[in-house]
Amino acid sequence: MAYKLAIFVMLPDARTELILQLVIEDYIRTAQPVGSKYLNEQYQLGVSDATVRNELAGLEVEGYLRSPHTSSGRIPTEQGYLYYLQYLRDEKFVIEGTPFQSTTRAKDTETALKTMARKLVEISGETAIVAIDPKWTYYTGVSNLFRKPDFHDPDVMQELSAMVDQFDEVLQRMYHQLPEGPQVFIGSSNPFGQEMATILVRYDVDDHTQGLLGLVGPLRMDYSRNLALIERAKEVIDEFFE
Repeated sequence: MAYKLAIFVMLPDARTELILQLVIEDYIRTAQPVGSKYLNEQYQLGVSDATVRNELAGLEVEGYLRSPHTSSGRIPTEQGYLYYLQYLRDEKFVIEGTPFQSTTRAKDTETALKTMARKLVEISGETAIVAIDPKWTYYTGVSNLFRKPDFHDPDVMQELSAMVDQFDEVLQRMYHQLPEGPQVFIGSSNPFGQEMATILVRYDVDDHTQGLLGLVGPLRMDYSRNLALIERAKEVIDEFFE
């Protein structure tokens, strides 16, 4: 798995990393800025609110968090998400059950891939994209993007609408650029827009044909779960084409 790697100075201690992790995961879950008092009460950190406040201020100075508007709480920056992906996310996240079982029962390729994409949308709450070679492209769950609180600003909504119209073009550009394994594109490195996060993976249809499978959502996506979903989905597709 790869993403836009950055050269980070490791955060000074485990408590600082824990606070960053908790802020990111809480914001992923709630879409609300995270304040020191709430953080301390919610997660029982065993230190004073002032200590947590100082840690948050330090993380903001270092570029991992920012304060939106006049809110007293903080939210992750692109740099914060990258650090989280590189060092803090749950790499052992497990998808329970057999969520893509219906895919293996499909009689033809397009039906199987469309079924897979719809199931990814159902589980992740994001937008799913699937393509072959890249002459055939299918995406579903776009309405999920427009319902996200991240995109309620009219200007952002306009940018999002323009981005959706470019799905096919962007996939064609990226088709031969992806190395093996799931790839994560965040913010400024995301071809769909800097407010977005995308997870893409290649799969083999046959000896001469490849496809792409991916999830598109806001920066505030559940990376641990969605990476596990994409990895499981690729395994199922590989078995389908064996």
